[in-house]
Amino acid sequence: MKIAIASGKGGTGKTFVSTNLFEVAQKTGIPVTLVDCDAEEPNVTEFIDGDVFYSRTITQKVPVINTEQCVFCGKCSDYCSYNAIVFVPGNRFIKVVEDLCHDCGACLVACRYGAITEERKLLGMVKSMYIGPHAEIIEARAEVGVYSPVPVIKKAIKEANSRYLTFFDSPPGISCPFIATVSQADFVVLVTEPTPFGLNDLKLSAETLREISIPFGVVVNRAGLGNREVYDWLDKNGIPLLAEIPFDREIARIYSQGRLLAEEDENYRRQFEELLRTIKKLAT
Repeated sequence: MKIAIASGKGGTGKTFVSTNLFEVAQKTGIPVTLVDCDAEEPNVTEFIDGDVFYSRTITQKVPVINTEQCVFCGKCSDYCSYNAIVFVPGNRFIKVVEDLCHDCGACLVACRYGAITEERKLLGMVKSMYIGPHAEIIEARAEVGVYSPVPVIKKAIKEANSRYLTFFDSPPGISCPFIATVSQADFVVLVTEPTPFGLNDLKLSAETLREISIPFGVVVNRAGLGNREVYDWLDKNGIPLLAEIPFDREIARIYSQGRLLAEEDENYRRQFEELLRTIKKLAT
């Protein structure tokens, strides 16, 4: 069972929810993995520490054009579906835009003159950390400046395929990294807050998940902070409210110290246990 915890924007509490769900799951003895898919800003290990037992660098092949051997026919540029090869025939200019390259190899097929070779470009790293007998964390971490973290995210998710229960701490927003994460989930937990910004981004996330036919429910974090518009919208659209987490100074204090609420407070532990049971019912 794969559960993604996501949000329309950063800062709503998706990592807070995912780490506490992971905590209650592992304490019940369920084989569980938490994959930090927020590869541009991974932070799960700020709250849960483990021993790294596996790490793997993620690379991508990018073409290198030998301009001395190139005849400037433009075939490689024509074959490239991603416009990653800039070709100006009048100036005999040709250049690979590495950020647009998808490692498809079409340009190598197109070139009949042996002018194109490939080299490896570092995209990031995937680390697996041992937390307990039945629990591990997998971290996707993109190299600084990489155009897209999606290949790193996909590799991290692939590493988690064998676990009974897997949580994906999704990247914020609704762009390609979000899609790469939630498309692999059986169910998505959208974390929002009762504010105008929270509702606006929740609508965008919900619309996206409906387009790709992934079931989802909502957790309202910082409940009591704003107004009732989020709740009215959920009722109107028949979207399940999975849980509410109050706007509480004590929660903020515990979280700011890098500690888990489910470890520190028995009442909240029971709430996260109930949230996990609710999610599992809806996901099956």
